[in-house]
Amino acid sequence: MKRIGFLTSGGDCQSLNATMRGVAKTLYENCPDVEIYGVLEGYKGLIYGNYRKMEPKDFSGILTEGGTIIGTSRQPFKKMRTPDENGLDKVEAMKSNYKKWKLDCLVILGGNGTHKTANLLHEEGCNVVTLPKTIDNDIWGTDITFGFQSAVNIATNAIDCIHTTAASHGRVFIVEVMGHKVGWLTLHAGIAGGADIILLPEIPYDIDSIVKALEKRTKEGKRFSILAVAEGCISKEEAELSKKEFKAKRKNSTYPSVSYQIGHEIEERTGQEVRITVPGHMQRGGEPCPYDRVLSTRLGAAAARLILDEKYGYMVGMRDGKTVPVPLEEVESVDSIVRRFKTGAMSYGSISQEAHEALAIAMNRLHGKSNSGEGGESLDRLLTKGTSEDRCSAIKQVASGRFGVTSRYLTSADEIQIKMAQGAKPGEGGHLPGKKVYPWIAKTRHSTPGVSLISPPPHHDIYSIEDLSLIHI
Repeated sequence: MKRIGFLTSGGDCQSLNATMRGVAKTLYENCPDVEIYGVLEGYKGLIYGNYRKMEPKDFSGILTEGGTIIGTSRQPFKKMRTPDENGLDKVEAMKSNYKKWKLDCLVILGGNGTHKTANLLHEEGCNVVTLPKTIDNDIWGTDITFGFQSAVNIATNAIDCIHTTAASHGRVFIVEVMGHKVGWLTLHAGIAGGADIILLPEIPYDIDSIVKALEKRTKEGKRFSILAVAEGCISKEEAELSKKEFKAKRKNSTYPSVSYQIGHEIEERTGQEVRITVPGHMQRGGEPCPYDRVLSTRLGAAAARLILDEKYGYMVGMRDGKTVPVPLEEVESVDSIVRRFKTGAMSYGSISQEAHEALAIAMNRLHGKSNSGEGGESLDRLLTKGTSEDRCSAIKQVASGRFGVTSRYLTSADEIQIKMAQGAKPGEGGHLPGKKVYPWIAKTRHSTPGVSLISPPPHHDIYSIEDLSLIHI
């Protein structure tokens, strides 16, 4: 006998039930003694022990039913390791209930955050198979997620409906489309709906260009215009801000959303009448479209086959029209992946100031980490930390404690890297020739202009494993 749990987490979408049906029907067909249990309200149910046994009849008649028959909730991944208000260890509680229910596998349906927690459970010893759910279509490892096409249809229909009233009144209409920080939904709906301007999070907009395009349409005798605007789009000016500055700006904004800000600016600069339409949660409601019903059935059946073959720790994705197992540890959003990027250690002086600072700026904007190398950083760079022009390397390298290592340098670090050894040449350390030790480089590195700088091959305090325990920073 196999005991299988179903769990739906995060925001709902149109094809959750259809996907669970695909899993269940394949399991019932190929494993007559299987038992399926529904975990109620997502990870919340797994934490607090809320579940119910499901019967084959529960999966009949739900192919066309939106939402999720076992409920869902949002449990942020970043708080999973934080005890609840009563001190309960949520991870240990989930593991305990998994074992208490004697589950052979937990089938988890959700988006990026859901998959992070699913991978955590997998790493903690639970058998997990996942399925990619999100109208945003932003899960790595699959060409498409279920729920996306249904949402595209609804958003496109909203734009279609706007066309007639926009043409009748000669107005500029903005249709704000969901999608969080990615533009797939807006792009597809905007193209399919014939939007005149499409604004995506991936391409910061220029209000001057928008105004210019609208004025051009007016001169051509076109009485109305439609903008498809992603809810997560940002201006070019906002793109230059640090994450902290951007959050503060949006928090203090008097506009309900970015669409209202854009609409106000258009009205002020063109004199045209602007209306805002926000379909909102309608885009993930209602019944799934035929495309999603077929996709969900295929993905669900593939997940069931993994369970029958006892191949756990995978998400079922769709690539080039075929279902494929994707290792859970590989399933990360682009935004999440770049946060783990780190540059190699290249010291100031070995490369130019421009190159060294460009690496730091780029990684800070990506929310990754640049490595200073052992050459130190000037005080004026360190003082930019946390600003829109942050030129401060997140990783500070320490070798022998020389070459610009100061208390201010170290306290500006998010991460400290201790260089154990260096082999630029066999048996030799790094070498910065005297001719490259310019006065401004010497100032930063607290050395003498024109005098060569050589770092020793091994760390001068580390000659054995035992020496590591003696290092304190």
